[in-house]
Amino acid sequence: MNSAEQSNLVFDWAAEGPRRVQWPDHVMIDDETLRDGLQSPSVSDPSLETKVAILHLMESLGIETADVGLPGAGPQQREAVTTLCREIDRERMRIRPNCAARTMVVDIQPIADITQTTGVPIQACLFIGSSPIRQYAEEWSLEDILRHTREAIGFALREGLEVMYVTEDTVRSSPEHLRTLFTAAIDAGAKRLCLCDTCGSAVPSGVWNLVSWVKSLLKESGADVGIDWHGHRDRGLDMGNTLAAIEAGASRVHGTALGIGERVGNTPIEQLLVNLKLLGIRNDDLSRLPEYVELVSQATGVPVPVNTPIVGRDAFRTATGVHAAAVIKAHKKGDSWLADRVYSGVPATWLARQQEIEIGAMSGNSNVIYYLNAHGLPGTAEVVQAVMQAAKHSTRVLTLEEVGEIVRSITGSECEPATRSKSGAKF
Repeated sequence: MNSAEQSNLVFDWAAEGPRRVQWPDHVMIDDETLRDGLQSPSVSDPSLETKVAILHLMESLGIETADVGLPGAGPQQREAVTTLCREIDRERMRIRPNCAARTMVVDIQPIADITQTTGVPIQACLFIGSSPIRQYAEEWSLEDILRHTREAIGFALREGLEVMYVTEDTVRSSPEHLRTLFTAAIDAGAKRLCLCDTCGSAVPSGVWNLVSWVKSLLKESGADVGIDWHGHRDRGLDMGNTLAAIEAGASRVHGTALGIGERVGNTPIEQLLVNLKLLGIRNDDLSRLPEYVELVSQATGVPVPVNTPIVGRDAFRTATGVHAAAVIKAHKKGDSWLADRVYSGVPATWLARQQEIEIGAMSGNSNVIYYLNAHGLPGTAEVVQAVMQAAKHSTRVLTLEEVGEIVRSITGSECEPATRSKSGAKF
């Protein structure tokens, strides 16, 4: 089947009708797993060796930049950031590091020191709260924030650091205050502005309005300054908000593996990478994406729920008869492209996975016949009937061992099921 025939099989409502998004050719990704991700109250801090391994997996996925830590937080963080920067230099990695810092010299100086020690340029991400509610709680005036902004950016630049200016809680800040702060940051020499949904309070329309407004402000100023989007997921709108930010003009967006991070976390990197590839905005090799997520999961102690999009155990797995029958029919046509998409919005092969057929109470004969064949087990009518009967009386899908025992009880043979990976029956 050629590409034209494939496109005729899937109608795209996003490409038809009155609202059509003009996506950019490319958008960069900043991975916050090793900084914001580790601010989750439930994670364990990975070992230095594991952090290096995670960094290499980021590199393999084509991620352009990574926040490698908050060195101002103490010696342990400084050691981690130094180690990661040395690894980037030694392995001549493409990924570029950045570090978070408050708009305070005590936070910025360690970044400058590590840059001098390793010879690796580190972008300083200087953050300060900008919303009225934050100003009220902290008893800050706009003049206080402006003073910290100018002093911090000036110091960072004198130390040879490139600066991204980060306004925390940007989505709840007024345009008047943002205009004042962003103009001051640009005049001081910031090269990027990071817009934050720090409390996960935004909706996509609000994100689009904010980013569009900032884009217009930059156009007025004539400054060559990039726009970052950093979104949290407290309302579960993280992915929608990130896509809205890209649509409106953000040139770099942030996320973390499994969406880990402060409170309930951030936009999940694995979902971001897959969605951007589906939209044609990026074309990364995602075959090591499950490995990346699994390593972060093990290292931080954050389990992967079975129904997690993209990387969950059940992402490409079905035991429902109607669904399985469609996949099996596509497979019988000898069309792997069709089999991977007829009942899936995400191609499993992108992730070095495959569509999986299991046997459960909602299964049909086609599930059983395929499963038996896939595992080298005899598929006689008597065996199929016995397996179906067991499935209909089960409260879960049957295990390979259970199916094998049923086969042995019917055939009297000692045949053993073909070995398989933990992903189950595949094609």
